Amino acid sequence: MKFFISLILTMLLSFAACLFLPWWSIAIAAFVVAALIPQKPFKAFLTGFVALFILWGGISFWISNNNDHILAHKVSQLLIKMDNPYLLVLTTALIGALVAGFSALAGSYLRKTK
Repeated sequence: MKFFISLILTMLLSFAACLFLPWWSIAIAAFVVAALIPQKPFKAFLTGFVALFILWGGISFWISNNNDHILAHKVSQLLIKMDNPYLLVLTTALIGALVAGFSALAGSYLRKTK
């Protein structure tokens, strides 16, 4: 139950933070949730990782799909040297997931040291 509460709370706080703050505010949201809700370090990492993978993957796919992947085609050619907007969406989701996962891991370790 803690996993799903942490997952939803991390997603909501990250979404709200990204509306007003820079993209890396997802790390702050994942850190705070992991520090407040006690979980084992691996579960905290998994919670942050899955929450942001779903959130950023969903949002980036939705934005890209709404404009027929016009920008994603061009950016994917620049970044990954392939014309594949879906791989760009996956890369975006993976970057956000790793940032949030390691931040949640740090929050879990902080809670453990108290």
